[in-house]
Amino acid sequence: MSEVTAVPLRPIAKGSLAKLWIGIAVVAAAAVGGAWVATSKQVAMATPPAEWLAKNAHRSGVVTTPSGLQYEIITPGHGPRATSSDIVVVDYDGKLANGETFDASSRHGGPATLPVSGLIPGWVEGLQLMNTGAHYRFWIPPDLGYGPNGAGDGVIPPNALLVFDVTLHAIAPAQQGMGLGGMGSMDGAMPGHGGM
Repeated sequence: MSEVTAVPLRPIAKGSLAKLWIGIAVVAAAAVGGAWVATSKQVAMATPPAEWLAKNAHRSGVVTTPSGLQYEIITPGHGPRATSSDIVVVDYDGKLANGETFDASSRHGGPATLPVSGLIPGWVEGLQLMNTGAHYRFWIPPDLGYGPNGAGDGVIPPNALLVFDVTLHAIAPAQQGMGLGGMGSMDGAMPGHGGM
């Protein structure tokens, strides 16, 4: 006959069971939160830009221009306004509707120097609304952005709504021979990625 060794069981310490359930609840909440964030990003990308912009137009502080560009003044500027023939020095952060950054001036070492007329139509229009020193947020519909072709070898999908935070640091008149480096108009170039 074999002998069974009894293993003495210790009772669970007071409060440990509550800590266990709290830990399980925290893990479950984190999983649900993560799933919600992932789903909301997918929903944002799947929402047609016109529908997305129609909802956004009702937010406080959002202005829609006749072309369909939407903007919000984060910080007003007090200097001169750019014209289509000027060159500007800007900081920018470009995102898709899901909040994913596809390009930013900080990725290229800081402020970008760009010719206003060489940019996508939403930027050309938006920059001319800004005074030097201003920080604006632009919501650019596809027809004022990269349209049905998208850009950046798939980084910006076709017919994508673009969201840009832009700070206008300085304006300089156009110089003879200035290339169109930066955010090219409809050719697939993005800020800092070369031009036409």
